[in-house]
Amino acid sequence: MNKPHLSFTQIVNMNVGFLGIQFSFGLQQANMSPIYQMLGAEGKDLPYLWLAGPITGLLVQPIVGALSDRTTHRWGRRTPYFLIGALLCSLGLLAMPFSPALWFAAGLLWILDAANNVTMEPYRAYVSDRLREEQHASGFLTQASFTGLAQTLAYLTPSLLVFFGMNKDALGANGIPVVTTLAFIVGALLSFTTVWWSVRKVPELPLPAQELARLRALPRGLTPALAEIWSAVREMPPTMRRLWWMALFQWYGMMCYWIYIVPTLAATVFGTDDPHSPGFRDAALLNGQVGGFYNAVAFVAAFAMVPFTKRLGAKWVHAFALLAAAVGMWALPGIRSEGWLLFLPMVGIGLAWGSIMGNPYVLLAGSIPPERAGVYMGIFNMFIVIPMLIQAVTLPLFYDSLLGGRPENVIRLAGVLLALAAVCVLRVRTEKST
Repeated sequence: MNKPHLSFTQIVNMNVGFLGIQFSFGLQQANMSPIYQMLGAEGKDLPYLWLAGPITGLLVQPIVGALSDRTTHRWGRRTPYFLIGALLCSLGLLAMPFSPALWFAAGLLWILDAANNVTMEPYRAYVSDRLREEQHASGFLTQASFTGLAQTLAYLTPSLLVFFGMNKDALGANGIPVVTTLAFIVGALLSFTTVWWSVRKVPELPLPAQELARLRALPRGLTPALAEIWSAVREMPPTMRRLWWMALFQWYGMMCYWIYIVPTLAATVFGTDDPHSPGFRDAALLNGQVGGFYNAVAFVAAFAMVPFTKRLGAKWVHAFALLAAAVGMWALPGIRSEGWLLFLPMVGIGLAWGSIMGNPYVLLAGSIPPERAGVYMGIFNMFIVIPMLIQAVTLPLFYDSLLGGRPENVIRLAGVLLALAAVCVLRVRTEKST
């Protein structure tokens, strides 16, 4: 298919939908551990309660990606999945802060993550579908920038509400702060509207008649989709296989950070382990501020990386960013007071996050066959969720024995793992898809 060259404005518009998708993920990263602990969860059990994202991603994204490769709906191959997933996500975000009990919040997270996953990989496949190969770096790094912007806003929304006069200690009937509830309502509004914007501004290209006939001749349903996934796994391009070890260390480390950053700040900065104390709520707000800062860094860095990625190659830029985050995470637990020093480690974490959401996809998109973009984007998500599952299952086994039951030691472990990920990505050799 002869794809038109897209302008910078068109590339931006096609990625606006990621603002809503990633605002939702940002709300989860910043707030799910505090919500769980406010509803009665213990620190060592937090990884188990975060299993919803990895498991739904493992089950949903490859299947949805394979189905979208074969879809011939009048709205397009990918668009029906964007819109349905975004609508369900909005409903989940509306309900989450009103959870009356721990089991309800945990169950609702499963629904919310399933909806996000229905949207995610068809969206990435849409970017790959719509852009020429020489524009992949611009497309995926712009997508990474929207990830940074969205999560900046998601992390900062509660603090901004406090800044504009809301009481940070005002609680709902379930003990969840009112500012957190309002942040989730904002996310619900953004989830669907931003995806709709992208679909309207940069619609999918109509398929050529020959490709449309080929797709309509393929068998439909779940069984052929599963068979396609298995076939794609067996025929996985070498570049994609080599990305596994990087993904293992990278995502295990990031999950350690997201789950334990609020308990770490509560312990190191505010001297408390009590999730019902004012200091713990202060730690959640502080995490919103430093998390918003690192996501703002990611927003700027992802755009700034485009010329470096084109000139030096995605793997070198990504390795540098991961090493910067490793240094930041190792230093973070040693900072014992609020202030500007706490923001220095976030520069490295922001560089890595901007790169994580863009450069691996630059490496991937050039190595996979275009007609299988959906299924391979879905399978690549398994490279994200399997490390998360491994983290959720294994970390509680040594949280007390090797890490002393201290959340700050989990953050240090994350730094070591990101350094290993940097070494692994440098070992990736790239080949063009055929």
